[in-house]
Amino acid sequence: MKTRLTVLIIGLLLATLTACTKEDPDPDPTPSNCKGDGYTYNLDDLTYSLRWSEEFDGSTVNLSNWQYETGNSGWGNNELQYYTHGENASVSDGLLTITIKKEAYKGSNFTSTRMVTRDRFEFRYGKVEVRAKMPELLGTWAAIWMMPANSSYGTWPKSGEIDIMEYVGYEPDRVYGTVHTDSYNHKDGTQQGFDTVIQNAADEFHTYTIEWLPDQIRYSIDGQYYWKFNPGLFLNCPIYKQWPFDQDFYLILNTAVGGDWGGSRGVAETGWPQTMQVDYIRVYAIDQLQAILDSKK
Repeated sequence: MKTRLTVLIIGLLLATLTACTKEDPDPDPTPSNCKGDGYTYNLDDLTYSLRWSEEFDGSTVNLSNWQYETGNSGWGNNELQYYTHGENASVSDGLLTITIKKEAYKGSNFTSTRMVTRDRFEFRYGKVEVRAKMPELLGTWAAIWMMPANSSYGTWPKSGEIDIMEYVGYEPDRVYGTVHTDSYNHKDGTQQGFDTVIQNAADEFHTYTIEWLPDQIRYSIDGQYYWKFNPGLFLNCPIYKQWPFDQDFYLILNTAVGGDWGGSRGVAETGWPQTMQVDYIRVYAIDQLQAILDSKK
């Protein structure tokens, strides 16, 4: 009887250990594959120099900086709009305006624009500032965000996503900043981010900023710091599953209608068109970047 009991206990212990091993995203992390950790620098000492900017001067979208991504459904988000080839984007008085229209177009009932700097401007690390004003109607979903240029670690979410700012119409004046990785993403409900109330987000321009450093991404709005993503604070050895942000990314501007998030509380029947306006986008290089990279243990 004691022998059987001993065998049973050993079997349960082995099963428990096996289950833990299967759930471990990296059972044997080593210094060679640690990412986003081990750098030594002082945030207060950092300075920045302008690297790239889009001031939206002139009368048309600058196609040296942007290209349009066209299509419907929002690449798996079940959105209702069709992204056109620039028909919903205009530039005047130093502002970009992306207009959501309620109209039948190629099987969709709405049209909008999705603009990207892919193949035009891609970068790694730095500070990004975007001054923008949001739409406000139920069912709208505006985003200022970034995706990897080459997806070095695999398809989404393995190579990461940086959402500088998102805004859904059913939560007026609440803005979100989020990162997605293999370990932390909205499909699994493990995404990392923050949200806060910014008064008059749809009526006034506000400045949304990230500081993208080799080991952390810091979020600020109108100069006020709100949150940072730094997996090295809670993991001994982050790997690409937690920190894929050591590769080039590009910028994206878009406004959607409906979708899994934007349409989760319905879509307004009236009140269209709606607009998102962008005053400027400025990307700054970190003057001390090489020293930071050289400091890694």
